[in-house]
Amino acid sequence: MNEKNRNLVVRVVSAAVLLPGVLFLLLKGGLYSSALMGAAGAICTAEYYAITHRERSAVVIVGVVAAFAAPLVPLFEPRHAGDWVFWGLGVFFVFAWAYYLFRGRLADAPVSVAHAITGLLFSAFGMTALSLLRIRPDGWSWVLCALIVTWGNDTCAYFVGRLFGHRKLYPEVSPNKTWEGFAGGFVGSLVGMFVARGTFFPALSVPDCLWVGAIGGIVGPIGDLSESMLKRAYQVKDSGKLIPGHGGLLDRLDALLFNTPLIFLYANFLRGNP
Repeated sequence: MNEKNRNLVVRVVSAAVLLPGVLFLLLKGGLYSSALMGAAGAICTAEYYAITHRERSAVVIVGVVAAFAAPLVPLFEPRHAGDWVFWGLGVFFVFAWAYYLFRGRLADAPVSVAHAITGLLFSAFGMTALSLLRIRPDGWSWVLCALIVTWGNDTCAYFVGRLFGHRKLYPEVSPNKTWEGFAGGFVGSLVGMFVARGTFFPALSVPDCLWVGAIGGIVGPIGDLSESMLKRAYQVKDSGKLIPGHGGLLDRLDALLFNTPLIFLYANFLRGNP
């Protein structure tokens, strides 16, 4: 078995081991799913900081704690979660600037502040949106849709790109991604939504499937490429080593973190309540 096939087997086994537990906690809802999202947000933020920050600081610690706390807010303040998260981010914004103004290296301070804020937003924004989706009456179905369009895109893009990919999508950022893979991933997101409509979520309309599928097919790859851009800028191969064959958690959730806020906006403000 060559190296590429061996890595594929490791990836599949890792996913098969982790996926049932993740889905179980999401299905349980309440504190179970919120804590899962908080832990995921904290890990992703910690991995982002590990890439961009050369030293551990109070800002890094507070940012990781805030990334854990943000997805828990909708559980306790469902009607005012957005206000709490917004003002919490505002406090962190001021704290980060003040800390690096007085305690950081002045030459690097603006960049450190920017990465401190972005590192928190990168994960907390998406995980909080997923938490807000979960507390809807039909939240379990919407969370599944967010996962399906993300995983459908990623899986189909990988296999279509591997089998038929020739034209590079963005070689300066991700040399292995192709336009053929992008097209396959887009179709995978759309098909996933129509499968969801035909199985567990009949309340979805055809426009719902098209819109949410398009989010997964376009915005998800942007999230993937954005994280690749970050790693390339800092000459890092993976965001971490948490998941065998997959790298860090941020490597696996980057597309979901970009997809979920838009899916939340669609479900709550364009489509409306069930």
